[in-house]
Amino acid sequence: GLLLQEMTMAGLHELRFTEEKPLLRGQDAELENSDVFLSAVDTDWKEHDIETPYGLLHVVIRGSPKGNRPAILTYHDVGLNHKLCFNTFFNYEDMQEITKHFVVCHVDAPGQQAGASQFPQGYQYPSMDQLAAMLPSVVQHFGFKYVIGIGVGAGAYVLAKFALIFPDLVEGLVLMNIDPNGKGWIDWAAAKLSGLTSTLPDTVLSHLFSQEELVNNTELVQSYRQQIGSVVNQFNLQLFLNMYNSRRDLDINRPGTVPNAKTLRCPVMLVVGDNAPAEEGVVECNSKLDPTNTTFLKMADSGGLPQVTQPGKLTEAFKYFLQGMGYIAHLKDRRLSGGTG
Repeated sequence: GLLLQEMTMAGLHELRFTEEKPLLRGQDAELENSDVFLSAVDTDWKEHDIETPYGLLHVVIRGSPKGNRPAILTYHDVGLNHKLCFNTFFNYEDMQEITKHFVVCHVDAPGQQAGASQFPQGYQYPSMDQLAAMLPSVVQHFGFKYVIGIGVGAGAYVLAKFALIFPDLVEGLVLMNIDPNGKGWIDWAAAKLSGLTSTLPDTVLSHLFSQEELVNNTELVQSYRQQIGSVVNQFNLQLFLNMYNSRRDLDINRPGTVPNAKTLRCPVMLVVGDNAPAEEGVVECNSKLDPTNTTFLKMADSGGLPQVTQPGKLTEAFKYFLQGMGYIAHLKDRRLSGGTG
């Protein structure tokens, strides 16, 4: 795992200097067909409600299955939905260059999509295991052979669980901000006793963002505070949050460390921001995975949500990850081609 990580980091380092420069259209020979990926981003998304053993699942699909290639399937974090979690990343130009080679499937956890109706009082929200067990219904519905999962936080936990239960359906995983431990990030009883209960959006923000970002109350934090409070149904969010906070340990151990150790069998890329609240959990997860097929990317200056603050760096890393699995080897980096070919 280490060698790949060093290569990846070296590669990322190489490319950092171009990251801030926006592409100017018409200056680059390879941009002739730029309309393909610069076109209105939301027009070709199709929404579906998929029946599963544990209720309906709202998913959004772009593209159609490409031959034997896996689908890219995403699962968002608590407090978010697929748009709040992944739009910045998937709308990034270089990411669209990659994703046009795949069908993309964004999953919204039950009741978390924009405009979701509120669950009835007494509704039993699916457990983390059940959330994972809903995903084969999605895979079967669209006829995917297998998926490459991209999950953040609670969504990373769900996808890891999915890969443990249904290893044949998962080709690779990008797990951001994953916490393999059963303890939630806040002790609810203690919080209630000490009268420190904060608003739901603030509780979620303390999970999503670094202490530094919260203290500085960055524009990003302000924007997410507003959207978490208005876009996601608060009752449904509380149910998802409670279920995530009562999760059990992910049953993974590095091969050879305990008898009958089982861990994720597919290639995994772990991602976390430096000093993000999830850092400790991701480091621990890394210690429980097979080092021969794990890449660990710790991103500096990215805060709690690297896919929002550093989409360029993450796209580069994702490209290396896919190439390591034998996909998109032909993908040239437009910015390094100098417009000659």
